Amino acid sequence: MLRTGDTIPNFELKDQNGNRFALSEHLGKGKMVLYFYPKDDTPGCTKEACAFRDSYEVFTDAGVEVIGISSDSVESHKQFAERYNLPFTLLSDPGGKVRKMFGVQKTLGLIPGRVTFIIDENGIVLHVFNSQLKAQKHIEEALRIIGRR
Repeated sequence: MLRTGDTIPNFELKDQNGNRFALSEHLGKGKMVLYFYPKDDTPGCTKEACAFRDSYEVFTDAGVEVIGISSDSVESHKQFAERYNLPFTLLSDPGGKVRKMFGVQKTLGLIPGRVTFIIDENGIVLHVFNSQLKAQKHIEEALRIIGRR
């Protein structure tokens, strides 16, 4: 898995609206919270997404972009974002290609991992938090690293 100090790989995926998202076009604009989560509409993932939503203004005020990534389809992400009023980007990673590039492992070999990467404007990993069960702690860690908690 990528660690603090590593440079993240470039990638392109589709967002919840079917638009192309190229990481290279977002670098240089500020810090980024990239969080990988197992699946839309599951209890832990919903709590995590809603916690990022509830703190979204704190992140944007600090110039930090929040991006969620799972293997769910564009359509699933769109429904998830609409159902819970998620104001941030959700990226569809079919087959887990980007998940593999970041080295995010499955828990117990079955469940896609829940890992959050805090990335600086140059694409360097500032912090990694890995916890399948402490979904809301991902937001606390991200806020702590960007100096907002």
